[in-house]
Amino acid sequence: MGKRMFGMLIVVGIIFGGIFGYHAFGNYMMKQHFATMKAPPVVVSTVKAGLQLWQPRIKAAGSLRAVQGVDVACEIPGIVEAIYFKSGDDVSAGQVLVDLNAQADVAQLQALQAASELAQTVYDRDRKQFEIQAVSQAVVDADAAELKSRKAQEAQQAALVAKKKIKAAFAGKLGISSVNPGQYLNPGEKIVTLQALDTVYADFYLPQQALARLSIGQDVNVTVDTFPGRVFSGKITAINTKIEQDTRNVQAEATLPNPRHELLPGMFASVEVETGAAKDHLTLPQTAVTFNPYGETVYIVDGSEKDAKGAVIFKARQTFVTVGETRGDQLSVLKGIKEGDVIVSSGQHKLKNGSVVIINDQLQPGNDPAPQPVDQ
Repeated sequence: MGKRMFGMLIVVGIIFGGIFGYHAFGNYMMKQHFATMKAPPVVVSTVKAGLQLWQPRIKAAGSLRAVQGVDVACEIPGIVEAIYFKSGDDVSAGQVLVDLNAQADVAQLQALQAASELAQTVYDRDRKQFEIQAVSQAVVDADAAELKSRKAQEAQQAALVAKKKIKAAFAGKLGISSVNPGQYLNPGEKIVTLQALDTVYADFYLPQQALARLSIGQDVNVTVDTFPGRVFSGKITAINTKIEQDTRNVQAEATLPNPRHELLPGMFASVEVETGAAKDHLTLPQTAVTFNPYGETVYIVDGSEKDAKGAVIFKARQTFVTVGETRGDQLSVLKGIKEGDVIVSSGQHKLKNGSVVIINDQLQPGNDPAPQPVDQ
């Protein structure tokens, strides 16, 4: 009985030992398979790094302002008697825009003119009387003072009457009228906006680090959303003499010709300032560069190896680069690659250093230095 039981235990041990041995052998072979298995080739698109003429620029956001622009307003109160313009009119300097009711003021002016004429007559008569010693010098002096006072009052009233005629301070284009005949206007109340649009200013701010690259007369290119694809050229005409303490930015002003009055004050503008002469820069599409916290990298495609049949094996080699300014879809590369290097332009998220790649350049990412929006 004991021998039979011992034999059964031996048989069971052999069976379980075989099962565990089989699983152990299978796991070993699977690990060997994965350790020796090669990753499949990755399909990528590539671009050849080349030199392009690059105009150094500083970009900024700004706003447009008329060289001359005001909201026409009344200086003294009054009721609108007549309006001599229509919304959107072009007006000349000194043109009367609005008459305020001035009947009482004109009557007062006439009274002061009469008093002034009387004072002039008295003065002239007393001066002749003084010549024959009929009156004293004190009387003549009092008459002269009275005449000056009357003349001053007349001039003051004449200026008040003149202010009842509201005129255009300069030639320009009017906006939309905000007054009507019979309306009472308080001092400073807006009547209409007047803008001289033949030339406009573009005001923009740049960080203080850019101040050394700015100078009067530099070329400026301005774009506005109103006219996609249009570039308006001008020049820097003023640079502020102080740095904004809160932002450490410096304000600059560019002057732009605007003969067709397309640019309007208040428009948002994108400004590019050309700094220095154009130079050749090594450029790549922005999609070719991977930005990481530890630095920017690209993958260079190396075709120096061949397989047993003599076919070229392309491998991706990761390298660090130093990038410069951007321009549209492109960026400049300052260090890390050289002209003629074949760089992966898309698909690099599937790569690691030494990955075998298959090049397919039928579809390429954008590489336009000045892309424009396209209506779908």
